[in-house]
Amino acid sequence: MIFIKNTLFFCSLTLIFSSCTKQEIIQKINYTLPYKFNYEIEDKLAKDSLPWRFQIAASDYASKGNYKDALRVWDSIFPIRERTYTSTEIDSIKNSFTPTNALNFITSEATKTQITIINEAHHSSLHRNFTKQLLQKLYNHGYKHLGLEALANGNEKDIELNTRKYPIQTTGYYTKDPQFGELIREALSIGFHVFAYEQTADKNGKEREIVQAKNIQQVINKFPNEKILIHCGFDHALEGIHQSWEKALAERLKEYTNIDPLTINQVFYSEKSNPKFNHPLLKVFNINEATVLINKKDRKPMPYIKKDSWSDIAVLHPNTTFVNEKANWLNNQVSLNLSNYQLTYPIMVLAYLKNEDISTAVPVDIVELKDKNSSCFLNLKKGEYNIVITNSKDSFLLHKKIK
Repeated sequence: MIFIKNTLFFCSLTLIFSSCTKQEIIQKINYTLPYKFNYEIEDKLAKDSLPWRFQIAASDYASKGNYKDALRVWDSIFPIRERTYTSTEIDSIKNSFTPTNALNFITSEATKTQITIINEAHHSSLHRNFTKQLLQKLYNHGYKHLGLEALANGNEKDIELNTRKYPIQTTGYYTKDPQFGELIREALSIGFHVFAYEQTADKNGKEREIVQAKNIQQVINKFPNEKILIHCGFDHALEGIHQSWEKALAERLKEYTNIDPLTINQVFYSEKSNPKFNHPLLKVFNINEATVLINKKDRKPMPYIKKDSWSDIAVLHPNTTFVNEKANWLNNQVSLNLSNYQLTYPIMVLAYLKNEDISTAVPVDIVELKDKNSSCFLNLKKGEYNIVITNSKDSFLLHKKIK
C-alpha cells in the first residue's frame, strides 16, 4: 500500500532528442525498496563465506538491471585468461562458417518442431532480452505456451500471473530483473500462456530434471497440438548424455514425449566483462547482432557440444557497449533531471507502468545514482509511468507520460 504524505513541484523528465520540458508534481510516499543498493551487495559479498556468494551477488546486480556489475562479479568466480586463435585457425573458421541473423534463423528452425528450448545464464539480462525478441516471431508460427524455469511453483506459485498480466516481486527469484519482467509482460501481451514447471520437492540433479520434464509433459498433454517455448538455465537445454544428471531436461522431455526439441545455447559464448577475455570465436567475426554460424558444407548451424551432450544451436551475441551506463540493446533512453531535487544519496530510481501496483510489481527499469552529479537515464517506451525516487528512508513518486 502506498500512502501519499504531501506534494511538491519538480522539474520534468526529458526524452533524449526532444526539447519537451514541463513541470511535474512529486508526491512523497511510504515505499519499501525491494532491491539492494550497490554498497549493500558489496558489503554482503565481503562478509559472506558461502561458496556461492559470488553467484548471489551477480544475481542481485542483475535483479536491479545492473548488467555491467553482474558481469564483473560473475567473472570473478572463475579464473579467466585471454585466449586467441592463430591466423591459420581464424582463416579456417571464416572459410568454414557464414554468420547469419540468429532471430531469423531460430524462428525458421522452430517451425520444424513442437518444442523449442533456450537457455540463459542467471546473471544475464541480455539473454532474457534476446528471448523476449523471439516471442512475437514464434507466436506467429504457432507457439502459444511459454514455460519459465524461473517462475515459483507449488505453494509459492503466482496463480494470478496470466490474468494480472504482469509479474510481481513474488513471481520468482530471477524474475525480479526488469528485463525478465519485460519478457513476461511481452509474452502475456502477445497472448502466450505462461506457466511454471520447476520441481517443488527441493531436489537436485537427476531427480530435478525428471520432475521438470514431467511437469512440462503435462502441459503438452493438455495442449497436444500447440507449440511450446521453454526458457531455462544453463545445462537444462542439453540433449544427449549429461555428465552429472544422466539426462538433462531437454533429453528427458524428448524421452517422455517422443518430440525432438530445438535446443539453443546462449551461455557458452557469452561475453565477459572485459572483451579481451571473451571466447576467441567471438573475436573472429565482427558481428553487430545476435548471430548463428552456418556450416558452409552442410548448411547446418554450429551446435554447442559438451562432451556427450549438445544443444542444436549456439548463439553468439556481440559485445555490449554502454551509453549513459545503459546497455546498447536497451534503446529507449529517457533522461530524468534530478538537479533541483534534495535527497541524501545514493538513490534508486524505479519506473513502473501506470496501471501496475508499485508496492508489488517488477519495475520496467531501475537505475542507481551515487551522488547528485550522476545523470539519470531510464529505458522507457511510449506510455504512462509511475517513477519512484528513493534512498530507502525517503521516497517520492513522479507521474510521467512518454510520448
